[in-house]
Amino acid sequence: MRIGIYPGSFNPVHKGHIKIVRHLLRKHYVDKVLIVATGNYWQKQDLLPVKDRIRMLKYFKNENIVIEEEYNELPYTYQLMRKLKKRYPDDTLSLIIGADMVVTFDRWKRFQELLKYDFIILKRDGIDVCSYMEKLGKKNYAAVSDLDEIEVSSTYIRNHIDDYDLLKDQIDHRVYKYYRKAIQ
Repeated sequence: MRIGIYPGSFNPVHKGHIKIVRHLLRKHYVDKVLIVATGNYWQKQDLLPVKDRIRMLKYFKNENIVIEEEYNELPYTYQLMRKLKKRYPDDTLSLIIGADMVVTFDRWKRFQELLKYDFIILKRDGIDVCSYMEKLGKKNYAAVSDLDEIEVSSTYIRNHIDDYDLLKDQIDHRVYKYYRKAIQ
């Protein structure tokens, strides 16, 4: 089975995140997506506790969208991928990242270890994914070109959380209600 690993803060999860996951499943990039809400090890401001972000993500879970609840506090991606490879030893794991992440990928902790996994890279900011992957010597990746760039931002949502009419195209109503209650 091909399992996409999609880590992020998801603070809050928005329609863009879910659109990405559903697209990757529908277009058969992967058979299953494991969404991992990451802990607050980088001390981000205004980050809800991971348990709340997991609860919001669970609105979207099904047999092909799995919400990870065990490895959320691991500080580095290589640690997450190690644990998941032990859990799914016979499956192909693909790390799902935005193109903006490949620009600084060589600064990630133990990035060389991560290069053994497949990557699924989402278009972002006109970044030439292929040139960065070539510099890394990475051949096993898929640059997603059949999905328009997502124009939704969790930061924007947080900054405009008092105006649902402005956000209704960007955030699921259940997530909006949960998030509003959680921040009060």
